[in-house]
Amino acid sequence: MINQADINAKVNLVTKIANKLRGPYTSEKYGNVIIPMSILRRFDCVLESKNQKIKKILKKFEKLQVDGKLIEQAVLKECGVPFYNKKCVSFEALIGDSDNINANFIEFITSYSPSIENILKGLKFKEEAEFMIKKGILFEVVKAFSEVDFHPESTDQLTMGYVFEEIIRTYKSNAEAGDHYTPREVIELCVELMMAENVNELDKEGKIIRIYDGCCGTGGMLTVAKRKLNDMIGTSGRVRLFGQDNNPEAYAVCCAEMLMLGEDAKNIFEGNTLTEDHLKGERFDLLITNPPFGVEWKTEKTIVERERSSSNNRFVAGLPRVSDGQLLFLQNLLAKAENDARIAIILNGSPLFSGDAGSGESEIRRYVMENNLLEAIVALPDQMFYNTGIYSYIWILSKSKLKRRDKKVQLINAVSFYDEQKPKSLGNKRKYISSQHRDRIVRLYRDFEENEHSKIYDAAHFGYNKVVVERPKKDEDGQPILKKGALQADASLRDTENIPLKEDIDEYFRREVLPYVPDAWIDYDKTKVGYEIPFNRYFYKYTAPRKADEILAEIMVIEDDIKDTISALLGRVNP
Repeated sequence: MINQADINAKVNLVTKIANKLRGPYTSEKYGNVIIPMSILRRFDCVLESKNQKIKKILKKFEKLQVDGKLIEQAVLKECGVPFYNKKCVSFEALIGDSDNINANFIEFITSYSPSIENILKGLKFKEEAEFMIKKGILFEVVKAFSEVDFHPESTDQLTMGYVFEEIIRTYKSNAEAGDHYTPREVIELCVELMMAENVNELDKEGKIIRIYDGCCGTGGMLTVAKRKLNDMIGTSGRVRLFGQDNNPEAYAVCCAEMLMLGEDAKNIFEGNTLTEDHLKGERFDLLITNPPFGVEWKTEKTIVERERSSSNNRFVAGLPRVSDGQLLFLQNLLAKAENDARIAIILNGSPLFSGDAGSGESEIRRYVMENNLLEAIVALPDQMFYNTGIYSYIWILSKSKLKRRDKKVQLINAVSFYDEQKPKSLGNKRKYISSQHRDRIVRLYRDFEENEHSKIYDAAHFGYNKVVVERPKKDEDGQPILKKGALQADASLRDTENIPLKEDIDEYFRREVLPYVPDAWIDYDKTKVGYEIPFNRYFYKYTAPRKADEILAEIMVIEDDIKDTISALLGRVNP
């Protein structure tokens, strides 16, 4: 069980250190120091008890020209960690020699093995250290971090993940509006839903399970998915994690987390997933992601369109409007999914219904529905994320549904399944999905039955034909105008009708249109197929209006209160 008080205490220690940066740094630049120093302190705490053993290993390789990666493998085998620092000293030792702290610290951070060296290089931390030296604050910063307890004995991997994520959330000065760090309980829910059924292949002894996150951020989805998977089916040694993220700070933290877990950090890539697909052609068993909400992809448009026009591209279904790229990330997952893969993606409400028939969004929904890919959508409570209070939805998809789900889509309304976030809210996160609520949601999914929280529809139920209804132009005598014997359409009277796919177009037209406009006709050449999922409509509950006499009585009470208030203001209150 996560100790939130302990997490808050450790984060508070780090945030207090930020005050030492005031002056040389403006607040939006604090993260340039706080983030990498937090990572280094964690590495320092992990290596502290292993440095003497590592020193002996390094001595063996001293006179040999051996690549640092090979030494990392030797350290991993002997010490259980896939990195080292050639100086084999701690933060405490560095501040013990305060007169030489500046030179020693620069030498210290440039003595890390290749895996850590690449992380620090990506964060440009050497330049920050040199700037702190110039401003005379390095010693105080290193000393303050030496007093932060990130030792594995007191801060396990899961707790450290929360601490890292909160630090990144606090100091990521270049966060975009759509970036949302995923609460651990939401990740666990995603994994539980993916693993709730149809996972026989994953449970086979010896099966290597490949998990992918195309927007991996600090690695939370990957690491929690691995732990949860092991808890559920026992996967020790059989899981491989893969990810990509465009943010350098988040990428660095993710690599650090991978190293702590003994994972190969080379499977984590930095770069824009939409334009720099570092895992092109790879296929995965579990795919889970929380892409940016409502963030435009205008700068990526040219490259995405170029891929779209090529063969074997990821965006076969279509391209959404440039103001929101969520459905591009969905298609990326579908393109990388093995035939028996399970997929979970967290989206906001827009991908459910935005875009008219024929638009990119509608065509993507059409592709998903007509290819029988969508199993279920779960509506989550609002105020679940740290920096946004909006409602969000988990989509569960697969390429090989169970027979009972064939061409069916289940909608689960879980907006009321939450507890209050305690002891206090975390940013905009004021709600928490407890294990009991998660169990209830998974049970609704697994039971696959209709009730007040679960609805099941044919996939075609969400489709419609958008038909164009024309009416004739008329002359000044009110007679239809003909041209070469054909009625001429009056564009000012043109209208459209959305006719459910399951309904016959002509029958619907005769029943719903002709009784009101008998001279109308359908221009069949303009008919378009559309798909939308108006989720809330299916769970709407009618609330009867209050009785008129109740409302009148309330109005009279309010009027009396107003009269009393006005009388008091005018000094005419009865003694």
